[in-house]
Amino acid sequence: MFLQILIGIIGGIVGGMGMGGGTLLIPLLTIFLAVPQKEAQALSLVAFVCMAGFAILLHAKNKLIDYKAGTVLTLFGTIIAVIMAYVAQSASDGTLKILFGIFLITLSAFEFFGLYKNYRQKQVALYFEKMYEFNKKF
Repeated sequence: MFLQILIGIIGGIVGGMGMGGGTLLIPLLTIFLAVPQKEAQALSLVAFVCMAGFAILLHAKNKLIDYKAGTVLTLFGTIIAVIMAYVAQSASDGTLKILFGIFLITLSAFEFFGLYKNYRQKQVALYFEKMYEFNKKF
């Protein structure tokens, strides 16, 4: 029971920050609680709906939501989610674990690339700032 509470807290923290609590929740459920993949995905969706509802209210209150973009994302995301839910039901747990692993690796690669890109942009900006300061001396 303690582990379930801890996993729920971790998922809530990550989900509340808008980073996709399910991305972390699914591996925690399957690895530490031995929950089957399909069940973990379903539990993650239930948790997501609850967490997202409160997060949406807070973001709306702070005027952080672009409703036009949100409508488009929701419409097409829902259509694809329905299709993929049917596909996931016909797939084995092993196949879903592999696909989820590939998804996490891909997501990680994009995150690392983004961090590196930001780092490089800051380095270039610092270089030009130093050059500007150096040239002002003359």
